[in-house]
Amino acid sequence: MSKPWSVMVVDDHPLLRRGICQLLTLDERYDLFAEVGSGVDALAAVAEDEPDLILLDLNMKGMSGLDTLNALRQEEVTSHIVILTVSDAAEDVRTLIQAGADGYLLKDSEPEQILDQVEQVITGKQVITERLQSYLQGSGGEDDSWWQELTPREQEIARLIAEGMSNKLLAEKLFISEGTVKVHVKNLLRKTDCRSRVELAVKVLQK
Repeated sequence: MSKPWSVMVVDDHPLLRRGICQLLTLDERYDLFAEVGSGVDALAAVAEDEPDLILLDLNMKGMSGLDTLNALRQEEVTSHIVILTVSDAAEDVRTLIQAGADGYLLKDSEPEQILDQVEQVITGKQVITERLQSYLQGSGGEDDSWWQELTPREQEIARLIAEGMSNKLLAEKLFISEGTVKVHVKNLLRKTDCRSRVELAVKVLQK
């Protein structure tokens, strides 16, 4: 079996946060990277290292989930970020996905379903609770001239990201360090004007 995926839980409700963490630790696919109760603590937790995925509450005191998401992307954190919230408002879904979230899941979903959907995000898919998906319909296509602006190495890494490879797997496959992979990923996101790995993966698959 491959190494478990590391996950950080960011939620200002201690009881809910503990429940989510317990759910993750009972599933052998996941390893708990950290649990924090605020956006400020989330930023501090990823200062030295990044988890594979961050589960982020939307409605938090102080820094909101949107503020935290924007700050994480501003700091060029390349972790997958999934919003886990009670809000089913169309505007929230659109705003968070446009800000760089890789998924948007409701807390009232079945626990097993959340765990399975988190796996889909880590393997490169965008996941949104089914009854909210219609909120994002209507985005048009674009030309793929951006692809020609990437170096051959960047194109190779972009294709592997589209296949759902994590930084660890990319490093192993390409015989480079995980730090070098992170630099390539950050450059790719900047060059392609993507806010997240999932957005990049979708762009590559649609070209």
